[in-house]
Amino acid sequence: MSANIIDGRAIAATHRERIAQEVGTMKAAGLRPPGLAVVLVGDNPASEVYVRNKRRACAQAGIESHSFDLPANTPQADLLALIERLNRDRAIDGILVQLPLPPHIDPETVIEAIDPAKDVDGFHPYNMGRLAVRLPRLRPCTPWGVIQLLQAIGEPFKGRTACVIGASNIVGRPMALELLLAGATTVVCHRFTRDSRALAREADVLIAAAGKPGLVRGDWVKPGATVIDVGINRLEDGSLCGDVDLDTVSGLAAWVTPVPGGVGPMTVAMLLENTLKARAFGENEPQEA
Repeated sequence: MSANIIDGRAIAATHRERIAQEVGTMKAAGLRPPGLAVVLVGDNPASEVYVRNKRRACAQAGIESHSFDLPANTPQADLLALIERLNRDRAIDGILVQLPLPPHIDPETVIEAIDPAKDVDGFHPYNMGRLAVRLPRLRPCTPWGVIQLLQAIGEPFKGRTACVIGASNIVGRPMALELLLAGATTVVCHRFTRDSRALAREADVLIAAAGKPGLVRGDWVKPGATVIDVGINRLEDGSLCGDVDLDTVSGLAAWVTPVPGGVGPMTVAMLLENTLKARAFGENEPQEA
């Protein structure tokens, strides 16, 4: 048995093409296209690559990308002042502050400063709370992208067992909420879990989001399971790998995502989706006097 590879690039491309068509229709009608503010603080090489990819994706979709590149020593107060200005700017529908931030800036304070209606990352407690009570609005991009991948291969969710390895606010926790919303019986493993491997082996859908290279091996996987690798780790030689050891897992799993080319492209596609949705939310809000 050899696992089927879930092509995240191809699935993301279909979403991006649809979004580009919707934005094109908007422009043809004489309407303002969606506007996304992308804020980068410092010169983290990985963050620079991610931001460059997001800005390129915006351009391809016809979304107006507004760049704000700040030095690493930017005071937190100055960043918060910029966010407040962007919150009030009606040409800006979405605000993305690239993480991680420099150590002197508190990420939670920054996230909570963003208007929830412009929180296209989906990290604000308001948007996370809406997901928790089954009323999602702007959803965290990576977990929502994983759901789209699973839907693309016909995952039924209901009555199935899902296991999430990792409990971060960025991926693990909202991923569990998405799976619950879809109807799966969901288990979350974290650093206090006694036997993550045993729990993972019971899962029909296994999602690795721990940030540990090669953590999930073949003896973690139920034969015929779907394995989604959210991890993206850079090794000493500069190459990228996920949290899943593809060599040992591919002989057992029915479906598996590669790294790179799996979940990553879907995260960017869902960012565009959220920006388009945020544009619609702004149209429905009352105009200021």
